[in-house]
Amino acid sequence: MPSNKIMYLNQGAIKQVLRKVVRNRQMRQIIFLLLLIAIMTSAACTASKGSMVIQEDPNGKGFTLDFKEWSSETKSELSLEQGDVLQFEIVREAGEIALNVRGKNGSEPYTGNDICSGTFTVTVSESDKYDIRITGKKATGKLTVKNLGSSAEPPVPASN
Repeated sequence: MPSNKIMYLNQGAIKQVLRKVVRNRQMRQIIFLLLLIAIMTSAACTASKGSMVIQEDPNGKGFTLDFKEWSSETKSELSLEQGDVLQFEIVREAGEIALNVRGKNGSEPYTGNDICSGTFTVTVSESDKYDIRITGKKATGKLTVKNLGSSAEPPVPASN
């Protein structure tokens, strides 16, 4: 038969273990809350992607993209016929602009990086649905895309 002294020691040891478990649980909760706060704070400090507005032509003949300090990628789709001429008018005030025109069937009539302000045309060689993909890196400016049709005359280059 165990003595009362041994029983008392065992109860004391059990109490100590229980206190440690409770303290560990509280520490885990505190650490979890601190980590959660750190994650939420760092997520709130990420850089903004800027702003961008696309205005589609109601006739499906083009679109205008206005952007300010924009760092992202977007695309617009146009259905084009063989020989259609796309006119691109770019006003780049800051940052970098990249542009890619790719048909669903794989044709790629235009790809350009770090495009400057200006106006140019691209003629498509086949009828297809084309993705016009625009990428900006801290870009501010405006891009206008128009389908001039197949009998369009190329625009006169603007003088700088």
